[in-house]
Amino acid sequence: MSLPKRIIKETERLVNDPAPGISAVPHDDNLRYFDVAITGPEGSPFEGGIFKLELFLPEEYPMSPPKVRFLTKIYHPNIDKLGRICLDILKEKWSPALQIRTVLLSVQALLSSPNPDDPLATDVAKHYKEDEKGAQNVSREWTRQYAS
Repeated sequence: MSLPKRIIKETERLVNDPAPGISAVPHDDNLRYFDVAITGPEGSPFEGGIFKLELFLPEEYPMSPPKVRFLTKIYHPNIDKLGRICLDILKEKWSPALQIRTVLLSVQALLSSPNPDDPLATDVAKHYKEDEKGAQNVSREWTRQYAS
């Protein structure tokens, strides 16, 4: 299976020059499929956790965004029970100028700043809006339980 030059270049950069707190390694048998690990950002309720994600580059990439999903359970208003992520650049704000690296940095940033006003997990968003401290405690607890 031959890969577009762009994917090869991006992959080399991800492997040789990883962004802090992010690792993305392609599968040997499918180079469009990456195992991703993101470290919970310092000062966030996810600090100390290591979250596993999968990232897949569709045939149309870079004209369409990569598919990214959390495999590790996480209590976050913008990530649902199936691990789907509500992030504008994975949908309507996608641009071919963006890269896998940019996407993963944005996901990492989302962990630092949950946005309950654009929720995917409405129950979690409601919790975050009504009792932010309590919700952060649940996020911390889940991080300890599922992401350590």
